[in-house]
Amino acid sequence: MKKRKLGSNGPEVSAIGLGCMGMTIKYGQLDDEHSIETIHHALDNGLNLLNSSDAYGNGKNEELISLALKGRRQEAIINTKFGQIRKPDGTMDINGRPEYVQEACEASLKRLGTEYIDIYSQHRVDTTVPIEETVGAMSRLVEQGKILHVGLSEAGDQTVRRANKTYPIVCLETEYSLWSREVEEEILPTCQELGISLMPYAPLGRGFLSGSIRSSSDLSEDDQRVMQPRFAQENIDQNIEKLGVLEEVAKEKGFKPAQVAIAWVLQQDENLVPIPGTKRTKYLNENMRAVDLTLEKNDLDRLSDVFAIGETAGTRYPAGHMKLLGV
Repeated sequence: MKKRKLGSNGPEVSAIGLGCMGMTIKYGQLDDEHSIETIHHALDNGLNLLNSSDAYGNGKNEELISLALKGRRQEAIINTKFGQIRKPDGTMDINGRPEYVQEACEASLKRLGTEYIDIYSQHRVDTTVPIEETVGAMSRLVEQGKILHVGLSEAGDQTVRRANKTYPIVCLETEYSLWSREVEEEILPTCQELGISLMPYAPLGRGFLSGSIRSSSDLSEDDQRVMQPRFAQENIDQNIEKLGVLEEVAKEKGFKPAQVAIAWVLQQDENLVPIPGTKRTKYLNENMRAVDLTLEKNDLDRLSDVFAIGETAGTRYPAGHMKLLGV
């Protein structure tokens, strides 16, 4: 597996990571045994970056990773997150208070069964707490040896600047794909200027860009994507028209649409590390193969023109969740 360096002072990681969220959150059927097998397969093939959060399955995701890494901890770069809390009524709360940062980290360390976390990221920005205070608390975790690097997730460009002045940020996790390109306007240029690696999640548009979702009926009733506006049937009908060019490029290259979508993301910046999620070795193999695909400028331009910024029908999340994004 090819490697890339995270940020100016971060670790060297595999060119793509493994998003583990779907292993404990309903994106189809859950299966711990297959998920652990997939993590092992990733490590066996040099994919070492594992992305998690204490919010995924209320800590169960971190516990699953702990099981998978028994005897193999040194092979993995663990990136987990804190600060997004699901309340009993199903709504989300954000907590970036310094005392909570310490508490959350201690809990994650215990669930992960490790003495340190390679990259610890704030899952969502708490607008009631100055980012300097939150990142300051994270820097103290570095001093304590409990984390090695500091990251952010879904933060706006000005917040990233302020955070980086407080303590060096190695990566910013945010959604970025052919159908979510808004980060190109301010966030990606800011990261490039500051030497921060962008870590795109959902580079396959939560599966849409693979071409496997043609109708809302393709998703089970308990699949979380059912609640996301882009997977409403009227929006699928509009967005599916764009898939034709992606499928054409894939056919010309002898690759699958999903692999072309990942390759397109990879070629937007040499320090960018996407984290496509899967819990099946079959799809992991397909994702890893995308690292070896080089798209010509004409291919990149064709795809960028069809999937123009702001042209995707439907927002990324429901209105309430969109308000929690720091972008």
